[in-house]
Parts: sequence; C-alpha cells; structure tokens
Amino acid sequence: MREIERKYLISDDTFLCSATSHRRIAQGYLCSRKVTARVRIYGDEAFITFKGKSRDGGLSRFEFERAIPVRCAELLLARCNGRVEKVRYIVPYEGYTWEVDIFEGDNEGLALAEVELSATEEQPSLPKWIWKEVTSDYHYRNSYLAQRPYKSWFK
Repeated sequence: MREIERKYLISDDTFLCSATSHRRIAQGYLCSRKVTARVRIYGDEAFITFKGKSRDGGLSRFEFERAIPVRCAELLLARCNGRVEKVRYIVPYEGYTWEVDIFEGDNEGLALAEVELSATEEQPSLPKWIWKEVTSDYHYRNSYLAQRPYKSWFK
C-alpha cells in the first residue's frame, strides 16, 4: 500500500475545539535504514509497520501494517533504542481527517499535524492552526525523533 501524506507544524491548540477523539501512542523503531520497521501501541491496540524510502519530496512511500498482540508490542518496544510518546487527536476539517500529535517526554514542546491524501498533487484546505509545512524535512519524522529528540535540538 502506498501512503501519501503532508506534515505540518501547528501554530496553536485551537484544533482541540474540533477534535473528535484522542489516544495515547507509544512507538519505537526496530530499524530505520532503507526500510523502517516500527512497533506501536495505539491505545489498546498494537501494530507493526514497515515503511519504504520516501518519494516525491517525502510525500509518499510504501507502507505495510499489521495488528499484533499488545504483549508482543510491549516486548518489542522494550528492545527499541529510542521511543516516541505522544497523544494523537483526530480533527475533521473540510472533508479531510487531520491527525494532530502532541509529543511528550523527550519530544515535549513539539506538535505536528498530518493529513493523508489520495494523490501526491492533492492540496487540502489548511485549517487556521496550521503554521508551516515540514513534509520534506526529515527532522520531523518520528524515526528521527526517536533517536534525536526535539529537546536535544536546543542544547
């Protein structure tokens, strides 16, 4: 399956007024070279995901995801070198479902919004709380943040 998404920094927390749900996420990376292997506990569910190399300026890439037992995810997550913890808010806006991640732990202070698209040339209307697109900036990838947390950028 091909994943196409745009990623943005947000300017404020006014998205909270429109959020329909939220869940805590803990994730880690088993490897992040040519293929990224991620394990994620998403609320009371768990997944293992493989993602290929980014294309189209970071806009699209191959993705394969499968549900796994939470206990297996916990064991794998304990072996990961670096984690990302965040709360994900689901925010509908003009026909799109935005996922807004408020990071915790070593990435506290960072907030990102993502929107999945059906084509690379698709340009969704941007909510007022969107500040700047960072789709092509690898620093904002979760696999990077797991190894080089946001708080370390300012030391």
